[in-house]
Amino acid sequence: MICLDTNYLVRGLVKGSKESTDLVQWYQSNELLMSAAPAWYEFLCGPVASRHIQIVRGFLAGGVISFEEVQAIEAARLFNAVGRTRRLRTDAMIAATAIVAGARLATSNAEDFKAFVPHGLTIVQ
Repeated sequence: MICLDTNYLVRGLVKGSKESTDLVQWYQSNELLMSAAPAWYEFLCGPVASRHIQIVRGFLAGGVISFEEVQAIEAARLFNAVGRTRRLRTDAMIAATAIVAGARLATSNAEDFKAFVPHGLTIVQ
C-alpha cells in the first residue's frame, strides 16, 4: 500500500512528471493507492479544477483514509517526538495516517518527512 502526500496528488497531474509516471506505474501494477485525509484536504484547497479532482480520485483505489482518534494519537506522538516543530504539524498527521494504515508514504518532499522515519514512517524511495 502507498499513501500519497499532497505533492504527489498535485504533481501527478503534470504530464511527464516523476509523480505522474509513478502513479501510472503503481496503478497499472495494482498497487493500492490511497491518500491521508489531511493531504486530500490540502489538495482540495487548490486551486484545482473539478476534472482534476476526478482524475486523481480515480487513482485512489484505497480511497481517502479518515483522520480519526487513532491517527490523532499517532500524529501527536510523532509531533512530540520530533520536537514539536510547528511547520511539521500537518506532516505529522499525514505520516501518522500512513503509519496506522501500514502504508509507505510517497512524497516529493522527503526532507520534511525524514524526521518521522525513526518513529515508524517508511518513505517510498
